[in-house]
Amino acid sequence: MIATVERRLGSIDVLVNNAGIIGVGPVHTMEIADFEQTMKTHFWGSLYTILAVLPGMRARKAGRIVNITSIGGKIPVPHLLPYTASKFAQVGLSSGLRTEVADDGIVVTTVCPGLMRTGSHINAEFHSQNNKEYAWFALGNAVPGMSTSAENAARQILAACARGDAEIVLTLPAKAAVMVYGLFPSLFTGIAECVDRWILPGPGGIGHGTVRGRDSRELMPDFVTTLSDRASDRNNEREAKPPSALPTAPAIFERS
Repeated sequence: MIATVERRLGSIDVLVNNAGIIGVGPVHTMEIADFEQTMKTHFWGSLYTILAVLPGMRARKAGRIVNITSIGGKIPVPHLLPYTASKFAQVGLSSGLRTEVADDGIVVTTVCPGLMRTGSHINAEFHSQNNKEYAWFALGNAVPGMSTSAENAARQILAACARGDAEIVLTLPAKAAVMVYGLFPSLFTGIAECVDRWILPGPGGIGHGTVRGRDSRELMPDFVTTLSDRASDRNNEREAKPPSALPTAPAIFERS
């Protein structure tokens, strides 16, 4: 991929690692494969592209790398353990990388978004009592003030990249959560334990099975997720296009 971009468009000045997946459910229903897949996507996926662009950036003594991690890489989030573990690894990779490539003129920015209205709730994977898991997950993403749009996040991310910020946390609730966890980790994890014990659904339902959000909406009225559903349409999350309908990679690069 990197070689194709460089051949068609020239040197890469900015790399943004943004690919992500998410699985929701109690740890008892997660398989080793769930942890492996999230690590491959978030950690290894970022590392491979970073290692591919570093030689060129070092030779030019210039470059920007932006790693889109998550609030889940800064605080422990129940029922998202594979996601949280991989995002903690990605945050460590990004933060550590910044310290080692600064002398080469390369600036690395770690982005930690809070709840996002990207429309991905319908493609997230849910385990155990999937309808109940979807309900709490989708509700948090849909509430204005608690979440932000992809467009708003993009503006802040580009600005942080231009400034060369070391790290940016998106949304006020996410910033508050990171601050509280940093100052009072025992209190924060105690609250998270109570949420897991008394609020989040326990094991059961489909167990280790996996169902997409689009098929787990029985307990969540459609009007509640209106904003998130609109984001699904804008960001092409609603329907997966068949391979024959997708443009080839060179066509995408040429349009960009």
